[in-house]
Amino acid sequence: MSTLSEVYTKHPLNLQQIIPLDFDSIGTVPDSHAWPDSDGFVSNDRFSIPTIDLEDSDAAKLIGHACEIWGAFQVVNHGIPLNLLDEVESEVRRLFSLPTTQKLKALRSPGGATGYGLARISSFFNKFMWHEGFTIMGSPMDHAKELWPHEYQKFW
Repeated sequence: MSTLSEVYTKHPLNLQQIIPLDFDSIGTVPDSHAWPDSDGFVSNDRFSIPTIDLEDSDAAKLIGHACEIWGAFQVVNHGIPLNLLDEVESEVRRLFSLPTTQKLKALRSPGGATGYGLARISSFFNKFMWHEGFTIMGSPMDHAKELWPHEYQKFW
């Protein structure tokens, strides 16, 4: 079985498939990101993504089912302190509020798995997703040094 890094190295993307839009300089959704309306999409509380209770003895089975059917799920009873979640959210907001030129210093390489850029799954669609992302595997230290050269120690 190959690691993600090995697969990404064997199947690199081009820069167009990695670099997100500069959201601050765009006034309208460009055609490259405009998805057609989906007739099958239903949005109401009755059809929300599954909530998985990690204290449930069937949690692993429920997660597998949620991933196969929905591709996403919400977790409860995970044991992560609320103050840690708040701190992570604060750092994420700080990261994505950086100017685009700063975020591009941590751009994921075409064959890489970690860093700033569009999701790797973007290449499977004929339109780009209206998002930017940052993938972390292992330690975020190298990227933190690139993004905050004088403040990276808090990530140690």
